[in-house]
Amino acid sequence: MIGYCFCGSFCTVSKSIEVMRYLAAEGNSILPIMNDSVYSTDTRFGNAADIVRTVEDICQRPVVHTIVDAEPIGPETVLDILVVAPCTGNTLAKLAAGITDSPVTMAVKAQLRCNRPVVIALATNDALSANLKNIGALMSRKNIYFVPMKQDDPEKKPHSLVCDFSLLKKTMVSAFAGRQVMPIF
Repeated sequence: MIGYCFCGSFCTVSKSIEVMRYLAAEGNSILPIMNDSVYSTDTRFGNAADIVRTVEDICQRPVVHTIVDAEPIGPETVLDILVVAPCTGNTLAKLAAGITDSPVTMAVKAQLRCNRPVVIALATNDALSANLKNIGALMSRKNIYFVPMKQDDPEKKPHSLVCDFSLLKKTMVSAFAGRQVMPIF
């Protein structure tokens, strides 16, 4: 089973849903997990209830959206792989610091404590500034793999990085084999 987490990089949620739809169409069983920001916040990129409904329709199961419901991941709910797509800078920083205060950070903690792979599909405006140290810290950790990323707008957002969603599945396959897809940047 694939655990599939959403964080609040609202402008990339639709891209992530398309990858999830593709994975489900291939016959994969998917457990959707959302931070509260995605689960309950309406934005110019979409209505929260519509996003939740779409994800639940694709996965054919309810979204895990509380820390309590995410905690059994690992010992009780065994996931083959956990994907965080999109992963915000906020969540990235929490993961690097070992902070577990959301459904997504709890799911990652639970997955890692069982020595299973976690794939991070980063989308943040501060990747090449405040979060650069967190990228480095997580790249050196066992069982964490990054989807290759690039600057999305070097002129207007020089510190921003976004993953290449077209490489998410390839990164997942490589993570199963214990390898990081290269180049990362």
